[in-house]
Amino acid sequence: METVTFIIEGDIMHKDSGGHESIITAGGVQWMTAGKGLIHAETSSTAFKENGGKLEILQLWLNLPARLKMTTPFYLGLQKEEIPNLLLDNGKVQLNLISGTWGEHAGAFQSLTDVCMSTVYLTAGGRLSIQIPAEHTIFFYVVSGKLIVNESKAETRQIIEFDNNSSEVQIHAEADSVLILGHAQPLNEPVVAQGPFVMNTEREIQEAYQDYRMGKFGQWR
Repeated sequence: METVTFIIEGDIMHKDSGGHESIITAGGVQWMTAGKGLIHAETSSTAFKENGGKLEILQLWLNLPARLKMTTPFYLGLQKEEIPNLLLDNGKVQLNLISGTWGEHAGAFQSLTDVCMSTVYLTAGGRLSIQIPAEHTIFFYVVSGKLIVNESKAETRQIIEFDNNSSEVQIHAEADSVLILGHAQPLNEPVVAQGPFVMNTEREIQEAYQDYRMGKFGQWR
């Protein structure tokens, strides 16, 4: 699988057996492809532990299709200013393009499965209209605020479920809001998950645990 980590407030320190290390602060994003195996740790930075403050971090797991389960592990952490920021609706909407495309703009991360992902900041009164293929599954999570989406209310910490009979998503902010919006073609494959592993069969889960015990995920230093 892949993990996409959104740092809303505070920071996160990452270290893994592939040799990657970073400290990503508010507004930044981490994208990690676990693939055939990676050992990693994610904690608050030393400075945050000493000084304290507000902390809010969200992590989304993106499944990989069977053909990509054993792909080479990958990690990239980017600060907010390194992610393309699009100003829409006369500046009332700011869209941080994490992956996929928006018109002629390309996202900061390259998704293995063509996932389109954005963090959207809307001020009260802001409007956003998006065309999404009807066959795509939509991830729509309101981090904070109040939205009207296709004439339905969506508020803080709500996930909105869509049917597949329309390609247009209309969003209107009733208050200052933060939204995580993603969409992609569904994999339509069996899913077996246990602990940190997401595979297609129970046998593959057992093989994953065995690979971990044999040190195939790299060494922790």
